[in-house]
Amino acid sequence: MIYSMTAFSRIEIKGDWGNAVWEIRSVNQRFLETYFRLPEQFRGIEPVLRERFRKQLNRGKVECNLRFNANPANKSELALNEKLALQLIQHANWVNEQTLNSQVNPLEVMRWPGVMEAPENDMSAIQAELLAAFDQALKDFIAARASEGENLKAMIEQRLDAIANEADKVAAHMPDVIAWQRNRIIEKFTDAKIDLDSGRVEQELVLLAQKMDVAEELDRLNSHVTETKKILNKGGAQGRRLDFMMQEFNREANTLGSKSINTDITASAVELKVLIEQMREQIANIE
Repeated sequence: MIYSMTAFSRIEIKGDWGNAVWEIRSVNQRFLETYFRLPEQFRGIEPVLRERFRKQLNRGKVECNLRFNANPANKSELALNEKLALQLIQHANWVNEQTLNSQVNPLEVMRWPGVMEAPENDMSAIQAELLAAFDQALKDFIAARASEGENLKAMIEQRLDAIANEADKVAAHMPDVIAWQRNRIIEKFTDAKIDLDSGRVEQELVLLAQKMDVAEELDRLNSHVTETKKILNKGGAQGRRLDFMMQEFNREANTLGSKSINTDITASAVELKVLIEQMREQIANIE
């Protein structure tokens, strides 16, 4: 299966701890690049996420965003460390006795580190739920890349069929072009009032035929069409290979255009260039 480098997925999860949203999006890129936007308390899972992307993807600029909203109603109640508070009061009273018996402020006692405690949520359990949701988001993301890849494959195959048709049109025109060029040479000899020498005429035609011969270019175009379809059907990360094939297509189309002496063949050469450029634009998005 062919995969596009352009895709998006989003998944939301909820729990007693609150809710979170994963978003993954990507665009075309020569290599694989991953960027993360994670809340500070979850920065530690970034290497895990990066490795999971690396195992599933080959190319593309991938952005991964996590939005986390804690549930205010789920915050733990404050707990009083009575033993520590009592020790503070006893010590504070002793200080008071030494300093004109000033009153102890209870709030000052409660502000002392460790007197009031709020147990933290089990972050390991929350991370496990977030990672499970990420795996689902990644699965949806890859499915989106595959779906878009199938659309790109269909469009490229349409262009390949059109290229094969243009090559067939050029091949069909060649006998008429050669006959037309033969008559043109004869007319030039006649207009110049030169005695026609069949040997000379044939020599001119041979030289012209060598310059006009596009059979090799047409064969290579058809061969490239077949090879490109094989690559598309093989699937996987084929973007670079397909890009190379576009270079080969361009080379044959340019040669065909340079040898053209007929408007129909010139039109076919131009149409080939248009079809190849359309394919190249689509292939730029293939992994």
